[in-house]
Amino acid sequence: MILSSFGQQLRQVRQQKGFELNEFAKELGVSPVYLNNLETGKTQTIQLEVLSRLQNELYMIIDDDEGIDDQTAIRIDRISSMLHDLYKLNQPAAEYLMAVVEQGIEVFVLRSTDIH
Repeated sequence: MILSSFGQQLRQVRQQKGFELNEFAKELGVSPVYLNNLETGKTQTIQLEVLSRLQNELYMIIDDDEGIDDQTAIRIDRISSMLHDLYKLNQPAAEYLMAVVEQGIEVFVLRSTDIH
């Protein structure tokens, strides 16, 4: 993946989530200059720790969504947003739902690999 494309997606998602550059950089533990350089494609490297934090903070899927239609992508984003809101209100309920989804996915992934 080209980092400039990643940076554009990062900026778009950050703005959609309502984060200002400075506040989000602070939350990630990076400088605003670094985050800006990442978003504008001026930096050619990204630490795995920062990438992991970005994924956790923004609930972004780092891959492009090949094979996922727009309606499905919207539903995935909506579920993620709802889960994030629930986590703020009721952490145990959110943790329970995340565990159920994770276990369900693992069951289906194992089942599909057993078939092939």
